[in-house]
Amino acid sequence: MSDKLDQRSYAYRADLADSRLKGQVEAERYTEGTPAEVIAPVADLRPRPDPDCGIDTQGLFGEALTVFDIAGGWAWVQLAADGYVGYVREEAIGQGHSQATHIVSVPRSFVYPGPDLRFPHLMTLSMGSRVRITGAAETRATPYALLEDGSAIIAAHLQPVGEPLDADAVAVAARFLHTPYLWGGRSGLGIDCSGLVQMALAMTGKASPRDSDQQAANLGTVIDPEQDGLQRGDLVFWKGHVGFIEDDETLLHASGGTMYVTREPLQAAIDRIAKLYGLPTLYRRP
Repeated sequence: MSDKLDQRSYAYRADLADSRLKGQVEAERYTEGTPAEVIAPVADLRPRPDPDCGIDTQGLFGEALTVFDIAGGWAWVQLAADGYVGYVREEAIGQGHSQATHIVSVPRSFVYPGPDLRFPHLMTLSMGSRVRITGAAETRATPYALLEDGSAIIAAHLQPVGEPLDADAVAVAARFLHTPYLWGGRSGLGIDCSGLVQMALAMTGKASPRDSDQQAANLGTVIDPEQDGLQRGDLVFWKGHVGFIEDDETLLHASGGTMYVTREPLQAAIDRIAKLYGLPTLYRRP
């Protein structure tokens, strides 16, 4: 088996591999996989089919993925949006893929059994979740969007798929201020540093890799803060960490120090982080 392809981004094991990798990796058999989508509000992706191992990332409601294998209650999948590979619980996914029309555009929103905010909510969806809207209703002057099963979500919490939420990724990231830090999280219920960067860029229409090392290797262009200066939206990387430059004196990031999305003076953050992980390793302009 190849040891050159990153198994976070390429689906291959000794017994099974994505058919697109035939000739690049060795496996007992190959498969094209089957299309599916996330049907849980958030689906944790793990590197192994083991509930006791940490999560690498998450799939959000309505996101498309490919299923390569299902065994023992676990599905081995690859997310369509960023190509991340991992294991999710089988019950978190549904076969096929409904054509989403809208995307949740606020950090968190509720799905109700009908168009009334007084109803007990069915689930909580994160920004980035995708839904298919088939109708509209209004109750006590509040507009609702109706899903295929008749459930409802606040219409103002949605935007059409393909329509950027904002041109400013930092403004999107700031909507997550005080959201709890969660290792591997990429939702309004809990998010990590690279998940915040990926989410904020995605909502401006820009694709991003998932993990901070992948972002450091691929996002935008490398800059020298001494020569190029720093501007809003630039990214500063440490070993295993990333954050947005909000202005030339402020860092906005999902912090393991405060355990929530926060803003802090850039130099103070550099000094604090240096004691544990060293100085910044790289600056990039997406």
